[in-house]
Amino acid sequence: MASSYHIRPATVDDIKTLLDLITELAVYEKSPELVKATPELMRKNIFEKGYAQALLAFEGTLENPGQALGVALYFFNYSTWTGKPGLYLEDLYVSEASRGKGLGTAFFAELGKIAQEKGCGRVDWQVLKWNTPSIEFYEKSIQAKPMEEWLGMRLEGDEQIAKLSTLGKRS
Repeated sequence: MASSYHIRPATVDDIKTLLDLITELAVYEKSPELVKATPELMRKNIFEKGYAQALLAFEGTLENPGQALGVALYFFNYSTWTGKPGLYLEDLYVSEASRGKGLGTAFFAELGKIAQEKGCGRVDWQVLKWNTPSIEFYEKSIQAKPMEEWLGMRLEGDEQIAKLSTLGKRS
């Protein structure tokens, strides 16, 4: 990695870079077959509808960027308990060659600024239980606390969501 890097918001022109980094993340998480995102879906859902936002890190300067080094993809939610918005970090990925050089910390610093600007009451994310290097980074470097009392739940795919929409219908 070059001695300098910069982080900036992703633009529609970065879709290929976003997909490449997301695919790298999926390979790292041992699930490349689960990546269903396409350039069209990313354009529509991130850049047109605004369902999520992303930060990208590149070698070099803003004026003279080099290779992409990482991505942080996030969106906002709302906490009924705090009465404030929250920032949910969907994915954080730093390329293997760029790890251990402060980029993860720099991403969190940028996310912290965004969360403060938006008046967020919390920043949440999930990490795979086997991802010990990331867990250690989160706990030691940024003092994050595991939420052991919570269990993630999910309905996935058009069929499950369609079934959900018919629950409770009376004949």
